[in-house]
Amino acid sequence: MKNKILHSVTALALGCVMMITGCTRSQINYQIAEAIGTAGKYENNEPVETPRMAEKRKLLEESESEEATLLEYLDEAEKLAQGYNYEEAISVLNMIPLAQARDARVSEARERYESGDSNLVNWMDGEIPHLCFPTLIYDTTMAFDGDDKASDYNTTMVTCKEFSSILQSLYEGGYILIDIHSIAAMITDDRGTSSMEEQKLKLPDGKRPIILSQDNLNYSTVKNGDGIATKLVLDEDGKVKAQYTDNEGHDVVGDYDFIPILDSFIEEHPDFSFRGARGIVSVSGSEGVFGYRVSSGSDAAAAEGQDSSGQSAAGMSSSGQDDTISAIAGALTKEGWSIACAGWSHNYMNDMSMEQFCKEIDDWLKYIGSLTGPSDILFYPYGAEVEYPGEKLNYLIDHGFCYLCGLWGDTDFRELGDLYMRMTRRFIDGYTLVNAPVYFTQFFDASSVIDDDR
Repeated sequence: MKNKILHSVTALALGCVMMITGCTRSQINYQIAEAIGTAGKYENNEPVETPRMAEKRKLLEESESEEATLLEYLDEAEKLAQGYNYEEAISVLNMIPLAQARDARVSEARERYESGDSNLVNWMDGEIPHLCFPTLIYDTTMAFDGDDKASDYNTTMVTCKEFSSILQSLYEGGYILIDIHSIAAMITDDRGTSSMEEQKLKLPDGKRPIILSQDNLNYSTVKNGDGIATKLVLDEDGKVKAQYTDNEGHDVVGDYDFIPILDSFIEEHPDFSFRGARGIVSVSGSEGVFGYRVSSGSDAAAAEGQDSSGQSAAGMSSSGQDDTISAIAGALTKEGWSIACAGWSHNYMNDMSMEQFCKEIDDWLKYIGSLTGPSDILFYPYGAEVEYPGEKLNYLIDHGFCYLCGLWGDTDFRELGDLYMRMTRRFIDGYTLVNAPVYFTQFFDASSVIDDDR
C-alpha cells in the first residue's frame, strides 16, 4: 500500500513538474530518484518499482533460481560420472523437474552416461597390486628430532609428503583404485552351495587396477608431540580426519594421515576411484582402535588406567570411546572404506596354538567387530599366514573371513580357493623406500618421492 501511494504521489508530482519546467521524463525521474535515494535502483531511474518492473524482476529471479538448481543437479551427476557411477548419475538427472529436464545440457549428459558402461573394457592383464602403508608422519622436524623415537619413525613410517607424491605418481601412471570385493565374490548356486568366484572386472580403457590399505591403525607407537597423528576424529561435516599436536602444543585436525589424504585426493581426482572405491584399513584391538582404547573387560580397564567407575585417565569413559570408534567406523564405511581384522593382539598367527588362534579371532569379533561392523577381510599380522588347507583357515572361513591378505615385499600374488581369496600386499615404509626402491619401480620412482628431511 505504501509503495502504491508513493507511486501515485510521485506520478502526480512528475506530471506537474513536467508541465511547469518542460523537462523530459527521464530527467525528472533522475532528479526525483536522486532526491529520495533510489537513483540507479530501478529501470530508467523510476523513483519506485512499477508493477511491470516487479513482474519482470520476479520472472528473472525465478529463471535464475531454476538455472542455479539445474546446475546443482548437473554438477552432482557429473561428479558421479567422473567416478564411473553412471547409473547413479542418471538417477540424479531423473530428479530434475520436467520443465528443466528438456534442457539440451541434460540430454547431452544423459546420452554420455547411458553409453558410459559400453566404454569400459575387461581387465585381463594379470595380477592386481595391493600397496599397504603404515601410519604417516606429518611434521618431519618434530619426528626426526634425534630423540629415542626418531630412528623408529624413520624406518617404520612414511611421511605425508611421500604418500601424496606416491598417489600422484599412481594417478599419472594410469592406476585406478578398486574395491577388493570387485575382484572375486562368494556366489551361492541354485542348490545352495557357495563358492568364491572371480568377477569380470571392467575398467576404463587404459586404466590399471590397484588396492591401497593402511595396516593396524591404532597409533599405539606414536608419542604425542612428535608431529604424527595420534587419533582419528570426525570434523563438523562428519568427515574422518586426523588430529596431531603441533609444535606450539595445539591440537590440529586435518589431512594428517592416510585416510583423509586419500579421501581429499579422490575429491580432487574422482576418476582415481572406480565407482566410489576407497582403501582398506586394518585394526587389531589390544592397543586400541583409531587412537582410542576399547572396553574389553578388566584387561582394557587396566591398560586404560580406569578407576572402578570406568572413567579413563584421559577423562573419557570406555563406553564413550567405544561410541567414538563406532561413529568413525560408520563414517568410513559410508564413504566406501573397508575395515579389516588384524587379530586382537596383532601377533603372528602361524605360531599360535589352535586354542590361542580361536581366542584371537573371537576377541576381535567380540570387542572390535561389534564396534566397527561386520568384516570379511583379514590382514595377517607381519604376513604370517596360516596353512592352506588347515584348521585355522577353516576357522577364519567359518567366521566370515574370506579375503585373506598376506605380505610379500616385491611380488603380487592372488589365488582363489573354494571359499576364499588369498592376496598379498606390498608394504611400503621408510626402510623399503630407501633400501629396496626396486620393489616399487612399476608404481613410482622412489628417489623422486623420498622426503628430503629423511
